[in-house]
Amino acid sequence: MESNSPSELALFDAIFTTRAMRRLKPDPIPDDLIGKVIEAGLCAPSGGDVQHWRFIVVKDARIKLRLQVLYKRAFDDVIQRYRANPPPPGKTLAQKNRMLAAVEYLTDHFHEAPVLIVCCLLDDLSKKLGLEKMSGASVYPAVQNMLLAARALGLGATLTTRHLIYEAEVNEILQLPANAETFAIVPLGYPMGRFGPVSRTPVEEVTFLDRWGAEYR
Repeated sequence: MESNSPSELALFDAIFTTRAMRRLKPDPIPDDLIGKVIEAGLCAPSGGDVQHWRFIVVKDARIKLRLQVLYKRAFDDVIQRYRANPPPPGKTLAQKNRMLAAVEYLTDHFHEAPVLIVCCLLDDLSKKLGLEKMSGASVYPAVQNMLLAARALGLGATLTTRHLIYEAEVNEILQLPANAETFAIVPLGYPMGRFGPVSRTPVEEVTFLDRWGAEYR
């Protein structure tokens, strides 16, 4: 994909190289960078422009450790299922195992990330209306903006939702009010590894033209 626009090249470079970075250094992150990441999230679409997202920046070592205990327990609940699954599309078994090793590393070192950004919604109307598929529609775009912003700032991050297996316990630790829910946690830190291209299934294999099953060209 080519363009004469430098800003567009920068945008697509970020999109195509924003990999899940699960190995993070414990080095502190300046508050202004954390603020930029969250500000990028606030620029995302919001249904009805209600902007009912809320973000908890967790730095306290004791709170992070309590969250890590639950995160590890959730990992133990699901890891056998992960291991039994076939490799993701286009990936080898070796690549899958490397990914699982990174997932396990994040699990064991979750509390060592300098910042955990807990992404929440307040008074999520979609659930009140029984529209479960809409739930989170106003927070996950914000999370993606945050991941891209982190990439632009040289910070590693990943979207994780496993804590929801123990949602009630997490809510208690974070002292969420009854009308607030968490949807994701983004561990944020300087990456130990390097950024690189994202590996995904080709467009043609996941896209149809006009109707399901019709070849897209």
